[in-house]
Amino acid sequence: MADPKLLETFPNPAPERDYVIEHTHHEFTSLCPMTGHPDFGDIVVRYVPDKTCVELKSLKLYFHAYRNEGAFFEAVTNRICDDLGRALRPRSLAVISQWKARGGFSSIVTAEWKPPAKTASRAKKKR
Repeated sequence: MADPKLLETFPNPAPERDYVIEHTHHEFTSLCPMTGHPDFGDIVVRYVPDKTCVELKSLKLYFHAYRNEGAFFEAVTNRICDDLGRALRPRSLAVISQWKARGGFSSIVTAEWKPPAKTASRAKKKR
């Protein structure tokens, strides 16, 4: 399993401004959990940073950790989104995976990260 601890961050150089960062990884590979065959795709990470940005070498190493892992497209996309969301706490984040055709199909999966809702009990504890 890809370890989210691989993801490193650095301070946002312009936290006063909303701006979009988009990273595309064109050589993403994971394994089909049904057949064990490799699945190839492009992963697009699009986010508006808040306090931190993701460091690209760490993102590459995190993505490469999926190479020998069996997972469906939907699971991969959602896990990447959750891991990056927790690591970055961005103002907004979308992960779009575009999977190469096999058997006549190509697939696109999009996941958006939203910060967890604060419960009333957590809000009371902070007071």
